[in-house]
Amino acid sequence: MLHFDEIVFGPIFSRRLGSSLGVNLLPSKGKLCNFDCVYCECGWNKDGKGDGRFPSFTEIEKALQEKMSSLAAEGVNVDSITFSGNGEPTIHPDFAKVIDVTLRLRDEFFPKARVSVLSNATMIGREEIAEALMRIDNPILKIDASSDELIRMINKPTGPYRLAEVVENLRRFEGRFVLQTMFLRSPEFDTASAEALNAWMDIVRDIRPREIMVYTIDRETPDKSLGKYTVEEMTEMVRPLIEEGFNIQIRG
Repeated sequence: MLHFDEIVFGPIFSRRLGSSLGVNLLPSKGKLCNFDCVYCECGWNKDGKGDGRFPSFTEIEKALQEKMSSLAAEGVNVDSITFSGNGEPTIHPDFAKVIDVTLRLRDEFFPKARVSVLSNATMIGREEIAEALMRIDNPILKIDASSDELIRMINKPTGPYRLAEVVENLRRFEGRFVLQTMFLRSPEFDTASAEALNAWMDIVRDIRPREIMVYTIDRETPDKSLGKYTVEEMTEMVRPLIEEGFNIQIRG
């Protein structure tokens, strides 16, 4: 399974974000996340145990400064500075401070680059996290399923999770975010069943994101029973939303 040993890595090509400079705020020697998704490219939480130490704010600032300065001097193109890595980035205790220094360095070295955060949206009920995400270009926030039961089966939250609470917190963004949804199926569930899909579309109509990223499995997954959807299938799934004018990007 994929793990990131450096705080700042790449840039690598992203099917969604172009030339993406990655930032990992999680421990470098394992995985740390408040979800344990069946499709996670980093594997199961139990198999990714490392030293459990978050990189310090000083270490992160130094790594960002050195990497961006070096890439800019070499003339390397960066489309996005992307927070992802070995788990959920917003659980880092200095997340808001890190966003501030990232924006400052972005403006200095790559002013045309977008700052993106891939998040499961579990922490947006905290004011400082929500405000930090509202300051960046691409807060990419996840809802993979339309019920607490399905989310327990797919995302396997490690703590309390209520979809209704996440939806309520997303309303505060007033559409200034990107919704990310993975469509997949297994012998136990199907996130695109008629009931689940209709309920998901109702959530979309409620929170009205500026963009929706719909995608399916692309890499090795810890659960080997999972099945993917084709771009054509996903296009038909979300056609009602397309016809209603929602901006939807579909990736196979």
